[in-house]
Amino acid sequence: MNVLLVAGGSPEDWPAFSVDGFDYVVGIDRGNLFLLERNIIPDLTIGDFDSLTEEEQGFVFAQAKEILTSPAEKDETDTQLAVSKVFEKFPNAKIKLIGATGGRLDHLLSNLWLGLEPRFFPFLQQLVIQDKQNHFSYLPPGEHLIQQLPETKYLGIICLTAVDNLIINEAKYTLTQTNFATPISLGSNEFIGKPATVSFTSGIVAITQNKDA
Repeated sequence: MNVLLVAGGSPEDWPAFSVDGFDYVVGIDRGNLFLLERNIIPDLTIGDFDSLTEEEQGFVFAQAKEILTSPAEKDETDTQLAVSKVFEKFPNAKIKLIGATGGRLDHLLSNLWLGLEPRFFPFLQQLVIQDKQNHFSYLPPGEHLIQQLPETKYLGIICLTAVDNLIINEAKYTLTQTNFATPISLGSNEFIGKPATVSFTSGIVAITQNKDA
């Protein structure tokens, strides 16, 4: 089950995609308007819709298949709510979240830290955040094989928490068993024509694959 979540960030930052590659599409707040402007009708329309004018909201609601509204004053963002509802409905779903990396820094951090929320731990490897330059995914403890994505150049290993016994092999810059007591970004690594390997025994690591603008 492949699910596309579209938040309210500018479509100029969206990665290339075909809606045919997804079984279910969720528009988050202003993301619904951006989808409809491209003749894509989301299966679920979700948000408090405070970023839409009354006219825009009417346009979105008139075409929505299913609407889930939330109060503007709440304890979670619209994106958190959308991710939660999708995993509640489709526990085995693979989610790609776009429109989530531009704009306000507090929104960006909230989106990148989704993988740190205990309720999403069971789905950690089912969530990807992507824009036209960056692919961001999460890893739980263990040994992982990282395949290079087409058109990407750089590999980042991001310790989102304290991480124990981190090892990086089969990459341009390797790392022997190392502990990190605080979050740190080990960026600007590169693939060497084969999958890289990353292993660690505790903590949460994010993997970025990206390219220059």
